[in-house]
Amino acid sequence: RVRFRDPAGATRTGEWTDAIECDGRSYDPAAVEVLPPCEPTKVVCVGRNYVAHADERGADVPDRPLLFLKPPNAVAGHGATVTLPTGVAGNRIEHEVELGAVVGERCRDVDPAEATGVLAGYTVVNDLSNRDDQRRETNWVRGKAFDGAAPMGPVLATPEEVPDDATVECRVDGEIRQRASREQMVFSVPELVSEVSRFLTLEPGDVIATGTPEGVGPVKDGDRLELTVDGVGTLQHTVRA
Repeated sequence: RVRFRDPAGATRTGEWTDAIECDGRSYDPAAVEVLPPCEPTKVVCVGRNYVAHADERGADVPDRPLLFLKPPNAVAGHGATVTLPTGVAGNRIEHEVELGAVVGERCRDVDPAEATGVLAGYTVVNDLSNRDDQRRETNWVRGKAFDGAAPMGPVLATPEEVPDDATVECRVDGEIRQRASREQMVFSVPELVSEVSRFLTLEPGDVIATGTPEGVGPVKDGDRLELTVDGVGTLQHTVRA
């Protein structure tokens, strides 16, 4: 499922194959604005959920999911150009490709065995991180919550379309930077949904970004990013300083 704004400015939902199909019409993807696949009230992110990523950060693997939030202003869509924040200490913004679990119904205290049932599906998320400011503060507002810090898309895939061993990959200007299987996650999607819902009521459209694998690295003005999850597709966006 893809959300898009047609040439007349109307917001529509369709299916994206070679073209975008909606209400008996075909749209050229290049002629429409592809919108984020959902409208989250919050994006709940998970830190250090791949052992190799924790190792490259020189940090321990947590004994329970490490959680932080991104607000709605951080959300950007497929094809967006994300303007990096000005005056960043050290000017180091890093990419973090992640599988995003999209909530389909209002829920609280979800049992892990029932967690998949509350999901609308999956998307791709780039947890853009202002690394230098992240290291200088404990609440990570500057580090993680800036405008455009959570590009996501291009579509919402059903849970059945995304295999348990789906590959998660990030390319920057064609160079593979990150590549791993979701099977390598420390905490599974059902465990994450259950843990988050113990503390936060999840609303339809909310996103749980399930953590990034090793290989995070800097992005710079003009870079083109391609972030892929098997079964979802490839989220593309650029950055500018």
